[in-house]
Amino acid sequence: MMAAIQDHAYLKICAALASELSISLASARRQVDLAALKEGVRDLEARKVIANKLLDKAKTLSQEGKLSAGKELDRLLVALGQDENFMVED
Repeated sequence: MMAAIQDHAYLKICAALASELSISLASARRQVDLAALKEGVRDLEARKVIANKLLDKAKTLSQEGKLSAGKELDRLLVALGQDENFMVED
């Protein structure tokens, strides 16, 4: 397992990404790591650029109404036809 990067600026970008996506900091860092892996980069500055790109994309989607934690939760909580009469408790 790779050691966690402790650069303050990098962590701040990842924290902003986590906040924008309503996910944990670890999940945001994992997304940046996966994107960096796909692009074949390993250095910190390239990871910061990737993290900023992901943050900008998340902000754009959020402003367009395509990314919303509330909307995603609503979508997940909709009962399917075969599940609408299912009881969790007696």
